[in-house]
Amino acid sequence: MNDKKQESSEIGCNLCTDIPELDFDFSMAFQPIVDVKAEKVFGYEALVRGINQESAYEILSLLDDSNRYQFDQRIRVKAIQLASELNLEGMLSINFLPNAVYNPQSCIRATLHAAEELNFPTDKIMFEVTEGEKVTSNDHLKNIFTEYKKHNFTVAIDDFGAGYAGLNLLADLQPHIIKLDMALVRNIDTDHVRKILVNAMITACFGLNIKVIAEGVETEAELNTLVSMGIELFQGYLLARPQFETLPEITDDVWKLVANAKA
Repeated sequence: MNDKKQESSEIGCNLCTDIPELDFDFSMAFQPIVDVKAEKVFGYEALVRGINQESAYEILSLLDDSNRYQFDQRIRVKAIQLASELNLEGMLSINFLPNAVYNPQSCIRATLHAAEELNFPTDKIMFEVTEGEKVTSNDHLKNIFTEYKKHNFTVAIDDFGAGYAGLNLLADLQPHIIKLDMALVRNIDTDHVRKILVNAMITACFGLNIKVIAEGVETEAELNTLVSMGIELFQGYLLARPQFETLPEITDDVWKLVANAKA
């Protein structure tokens, strides 16, 4: 793998390769997103980690206005490189920093170049933005989503229901996918209020042809409840934990849980 990493280290357009190097390094862990209806892996989310497996929080705490753009560019290319090396099938989900995107048309060039160089289809790449991140302008985020859709990227809102904008984001951005915040998922099998709120979100999303991913699923009861509500895509420790620089496999026991949830 090291030789392949060395070969791919130069991938990126001039806009990306001409910017200063970061003064820290990072890598990725991967966590699967499972399609319970089809009983297969829908894709994997690339989660930033330190090179010694430091947490995402430790890496993101190193960001400031002087390096946010470099990091946002690098994380996209790094995710595609690793996904290609690991022969990732299905969707590759990448978190991006909208406040680091100055011009959507220009700032996507390194991503497109990496995808082309590594023969990784753009329609297999999903970009997630967290609802909790305070963006400078909803119009700016809308422009980013519009540009990304032109290149056949899937666009998603992460941590939906945790932030400040709520359902307005669905109307303004029209994402392909939302990921329910794990705080709404937690104990939903016994929490009547959460059930009502999530049901309303699901109804709105399905009416707008937006797919829903329930993330942070940790118990069989949560899985069963959310499947009964119509959700088909899931991510969480119950299914598989993230693994550093590798693609976790879904065990036979987990597939049995999935089959039971549908029964």
